[in-house]
Amino acid sequence: MCNDTNEITLSNTDLTLRIKAHGAELCSIRHHDTEYLWQADPAFWKRHSPVLFPIVGSLWEGRYRVEGREYRLSQHGFARDMQFTLLSHTSTEAHYMLSSNEETHAKYPYDFRLEIGYRIEGRTIRVMWTVENPADQTLDFQIGAHPAFFYRNPQETLKGYFSFDTTAELQSTLIGEKGSADIHHKEPLKTDSEGLLPITDHTFDRDALILENSQVKQVTLHDTARQPYLRMTFDAPLVGLWAPGALSPFVCIEPWYGRCDRTGFAGEFKDRDWMQHLAPQDTFHGGYTIEIL
Repeated sequence: MCNDTNEITLSNTDLTLRIKAHGAELCSIRHHDTEYLWQADPAFWKRHSPVLFPIVGSLWEGRYRVEGREYRLSQHGFARDMQFTLLSHTSTEAHYMLSSNEETHAKYPYDFRLEIGYRIEGRTIRVMWTVENPADQTLDFQIGAHPAFFYRNPQETLKGYFSFDTTAELQSTLIGEKGSADIHHKEPLKTDSEGLLPITDHTFDRDALILENSQVKQVTLHDTARQPYLRMTFDAPLVGLWAPGALSPFVCIEPWYGRCDRTGFAGEFKDRDWMQHLAPQDTFHGGYTIEIL
């Protein structure tokens, strides 16, 4: 549940959202009496929908290098654990901001301004990311989403289904040693005759499934009766699918502009796979939508 004293609510006739200033994190999506967003029970996972910045996933050995100097960052970066400033708030839209400061410079030697916005449009939630580079040097970063959604009616072994906006065969990059990407081994996602990918006790036996190279731009979540109930649409070139084990009551659909290091990577930060490079005084725009069906 949201426990932030600075929590705000957005609502219209279809949806009610709650957002907290800590991490600018969306922490509730209710359509009438139904909650769709995981409520952060630490027995499984203590978060709802964190924003991943300035990295997505893990660094090899937890370290990275900028012009030869070594820094450390924990998985998914620091933005999810920092207090954002509320810039604006109406009944259906809110914007938050986090800027670089002495604390961020100690572990990430770049200047930045990160703005996160939420807007309700009918039964659709629009999540908007803006990254600004106020400096005279290139800003190297990654950004991603990590929302967790309840299964609607999970069974003992079948939790539900994914479907995608393509009929092409999809290839998943798997997580390997020390949370790194095993780029030399791909695994096909085996959909059924209706194009649905079953979510079972064993779907995430090797951690997240990562779809790279813009293979999909839309993922729909179906219940065990094959009925769609939630859809995410995005422009990001990667999306991760993840749940923390067979007993998890939720699944994550994660659009990413970036991912974890490949196994053994020891190069410069700017040369990591799937980095975003923002020119001085330039602005990056990204985000995604969540539609309740």
